[in-house]
This record gives sequence, structure tokens and C-alpha cells, in this order.
Amino acid sequence: TSLVNDILMPPIGFILGKVDFSNLFISLSGHYRTLAEAQAAGAPTINYGIFLNTVLDFLIVAAVVFFLIVRPMNQLRRAKEPAAPATPTTRECPYCFSTIPIKARRCPYCTSNLEEVGE
Repeated sequence: TSLVNDILMPPIGFILGKVDFSNLFISLSGHYRTLAEAQAAGAPTINYGIFLNTVLDFLIVAAVVFFLIVRPMNQLRRAKEPAAPATPTTRECPYCFSTIPIKARRCPYCTSNLEEVGE
């Protein structure tokens, strides 16, 4: 809350021409210059500036939690998981024991007819 109210909101408010979002409101009865005046008069108000501050505060906290806690934990979990074994692309000829492609029907070294892998 202090990070948002004291550090982030003043520059954003300066850029947008306002000093503080918390004083942004819509008065439902009458015209008041500040939120404090409207609340002192008991006028109903829609305090969208306070809502914007709260939403921005939540987004900053969510980003900090995500980038400082969730992402590093996911990276640690991925590092601990063993890699999935790759599907074999070669096999051994049963006659000459040479390494041949898994889809080969005939050994290029001893010219033996081979059974398919699925058979």
C-alpha cells in the first residue's frame, strides 16, 4: 500500500494532471470539490479513485508474487523433473548386430530381410 500510495501514484498522477487518485470521485448529490467535503456533508459518492488505487495495489502485489515466488518455483520444479525418454530411431540388426534405422526392412550391412518393429 505504501509503495503504491507514496511511490507509484504520485508520478502517475503527475502525468495525468492529478495529484492523487484517491480524491477522484463522483458525487451523486450536489457538487463538491473534494471527497472530504462530500463525506462531511453526508453526500453519497462513487469513490472510483480509491478503487483505482486498490486495483493498482493488487496488481503490483500480484506481479511481485508471480515474478519473485511462482516463476522461480516453477523453474525449480522443471529442473527436478527428469526429461522424458526420447523415442528410439535406431535398432540393432539381429543377424549382424549393426545399428540400423528402426523402419528398415532390410539390413544395409548383411542384406538380411528384417521383420518390422510392430510385428
